[in-house]
Amino acid sequence: MSRILLVRHGQASFGADDYDNLSELGHSQSRILGAALAARGVAADLVVAGQMKRHDQTARGVLEGAGWRADVGVDAGWNEFDHLQVLGVHSAPSTVEGEDEKAAFQRWFEEATRRWTSGADEASYDESFAAFGARVDASLARLVEALPRSGTAVVLTSGGAIAWTAATLLADDPGVRSELWLRLNPVSVNSGVTTLVRGRRGTTLVAFNAHDHLSPDLITYR
Repeated sequence: MSRILLVRHGQASFGADDYDNLSELGHSQSRILGAALAARGVAADLVVAGQMKRHDQTARGVLEGAGWRADVGVDAGWNEFDHLQVLGVHSAPSTVEGEDEKAAFQRWFEEATRRWTSGADEASYDESFAAFGARVDASLARLVEALPRSGTAVVLTSGGAIAWTAATLLADDPGVRSELWLRLNPVSVNSGVTTLVRGRRGTTLVAFNAHDHLSPDLITYR
């Protein structure tokens, strides 16, 4: 039986000019995760990252923390969806008195992603929700094909891709998958680990969003 660990990147630079860089905390989360994996005896036979800077930076931090010597393969299929475009298509909702910036952004993000997942006005997006899901599915299939029997793969990716994979493994109905994705994506913890196993029954989800390597003060969602 082989094992796949899907790791969400460490905290990125929310509010900065370039979001696609880890914050100092994000770098720490990555190294802490690597050390925790090594302490549990995890040895990676395959390390794959999406093409984004935050994926590569997280990979480097995990390898440093774990003390692993491994090449990092790159598969752009594990990239996050274009959240800036998804937000741009959906106008920001009216402000709510007393709501802080992060809460207002989260409300806008959830409304915008619900519109995107509904399939409405697909021509407004460079990548539809269906195309995003198909892209992630293809990346998982490539990974499974490359993974040795009884091997362990570590994938550095983003919350959207992880949530889609989990939803796909939990539900066959497309509508149910979309609803699951909408529920799972917002609760994805930076450096959280989702575990899949591959055996005679195919690929199975056995754990979602584990983050016990983090102390409470290091847990972030954005």
